[in-house]
Amino acid sequence: MANIKSQIKRNRQNEKRRVRNRTFRGAARTAVTNARAALTKNDPNTKEAVMKAISLLDKAAQQGVLHPNNAARRKGRLMKKLASFKPAETSAKPVESPVEEKKAKKPAAKKAAPKKAAAKKSG
Repeated sequence: MANIKSQIKRNRQNEKRRVRNRTFRGAARTAVTNARAALTKNDPNTKEAVMKAISLLDKAAQQGVLHPNNAARRKGRLMKKLASFKPAETSAKPVESPVEEKKAKKPAAKKAAPKKAAAKKSG
């Protein structure tokens, strides 16, 4: 146990944050697990499960529980599986991606500096 007053306070704060973060992290983890299970079982509610998982991952990243890149990576993996998902019942509607398609930026072509010809003067 700490003797320093500020460290005692810091320990109290850390414990409160740990408990708060745990709920967000656990909810996101459970939702991702449920979404993966729905994908493997060909559940008709798969899209809803994936959307719920994405929402919870966003909330966890917003709270600072998960790193934003970690949440984005998990969401990308779920969306990739959802895009290749073939439901048991054939539906007329194609599965739409909830993530807005961003216009692909063309990479700027590197301009090579013109090479100066080494003019040798013989003289």
